Amino acid sequence: MDAESRIRASIEEHWRASDRGDIEAEHAIYAADAVLDYPQSGERFRGRETIAAQRGGHPADRRFTLLRITGHAQVWVSECVITYDGAPSYAVSLMEFAGRQVVHETQYFAGPFGTPAWRAALAEPMPGRTLVEG
Repeated sequence: MDAESRIRASIEEHWRASDRGDIEAEHAIYAADAVLDYPQSGERFRGRETIAAQRGGHPADRRFTLLRITGHAQVWVSECVITYDGAPSYAVSLMEFAGRQVVHETQYFAGPFGTPAWRAALAEPMPGRTLVEG
């Protein structure tokens, strides 16, 4: 297996472990001194243990649906839906690798929104989705 295939497989396992609540497997992808940034809240978490602790303490029932992974060399992007207590949040994760571990991750989150009437005639639904009027 080449390096990029190994990275893709480790990202896929990260999201599967996240979905099943396996904190140890979920965080095996991170270097011990990894950094996680949440730009929308301005939070930065330093170190695998801190990253795992802040996620492990989350009070909501969480589910993870991976939509897509794309990347090359050291930079990889995952698009997923994280469902918190039944409410979906769309997330983009930018992972920067050194070797086989993540050294920096930036995550962006957004809630769903409806299609505005002014552009509804121009849009078509994404595969597996329906347009919702806003």
